[in-house]
Amino acid sequence: MGWRGYVRRLVRVVTSFFLWIDILVERRRGRLALLEMTDDQLKDIGISRCDAHREGIRSLWD
Repeated sequence: MGWRGYVRRLVRVVTSFFLWIDILVERRRGRLALLEMTDDQLKDIGISRCDAHREGIRSLWD
């Protein structure tokens, strides 16, 4: 395998890393959105305030 093979592999690894980061950030946005919802909105989606809080404070990688 020449240097092009290593470059291709490096590009795949870096791309995968940034996709993973994007997923984590999007998940965090959703969790923060739960914290901003009203009790009525949470009731509409079937989540209690306690569950929303527990989900909202989870760490980024969790």
